Amino acid sequence: MADEVAEAEAAARANVAPAVVLSDVTIAFHLVGGSTYTAVEQASLTVADGEFVSIVGPTGCGKSTLLNVAAGLLAPSAGTAEIFGKPLAGLNRQSGYLFQAEALFPWKTAIDNVAIALETGGVGRQEAHARAQEWLTRVGLGAFGGRYPHMLSGGQRKRVGLAQVLIRDPKILLMDEPFGPLDAQTRQIMGNLLLDLWNADRKAVMFVTHDLEEAIALSDRVVIMSAGPAARIIGDWRVPLSRPRDISEVRLEKAFHELHREICHVLKDEVLKGYAQTGGG
Repeated sequence: MADEVAEAEAAARANVAPAVVLSDVTIAFHLVGGSTYTAVEQASLTVADGEFVSIVGPTGCGKSTLLNVAAGLLAPSAGTAEIFGKPLAGLNRQSGYLFQAEALFPWKTAIDNVAIALETGGVGRQEAHARAQEWLTRVGLGAFGGRYPHMLSGGQRKRVGLAQVLIRDPKILLMDEPFGPLDAQTRQIMGNLLLDLWNADRKAVMFVTHDLEEAIALSDRVVIMSAGPAARIIGDWRVPLSRPRDISEVRLEKAFHELHREICHVLKDEVLKGYAQTGGG
């Protein structure tokens, strides 16, 4: 039944313009002395409305750079970026960005940190706090609204950050190693929470991670980038696992291990290239 519902939703989304289309995107930075460093070269990626796509690759390959292009934080040196069929000019107002580093105000309580995402957009304080309380409850922190960030665990702070982004109801969710600093068990809990929230209101997701297992467990597709400089997209795999998923259970499936082995073979070569180019540092 779940697969039938997913197929029906996919058919409905097929009539909607893709959430993100990056076409032959090149990102080059001008260095002191007049030389140029090309971080990403002719990268093309399409993310459908409601699709969960993870980007994996060696350190420094430009994963976050592509995310910044989709966010409108970085203009491509060549190529184009489109959001729901329209050229992206300036900030992508239809996206929400969850960074690896925490973006919580230490002098504000959890509920204030979530509510401020609405208050800065003109929503009144009372309504903003009511909606913030609803989101804190959704992420399992309904009783923690009065606590300051230093009173919360790393996983709890990530939950507040997730609520802070999702309360604005972005159509696209950009996530840059959001669970990277967490321990393995907390990462798994956060991954399942993310999947639960995403299943309830399927947004387009671009998810950057170094963890291939995490990428496969969460995603509809996994995209691999080559080692930099001039990094390219060198692989795009569809994940043949049904939804809804539990991360601990899906990692036991045969299809999971077969896909992991296939992608890992490609990824390993690129990681070794990146390691050699940085002198093993």
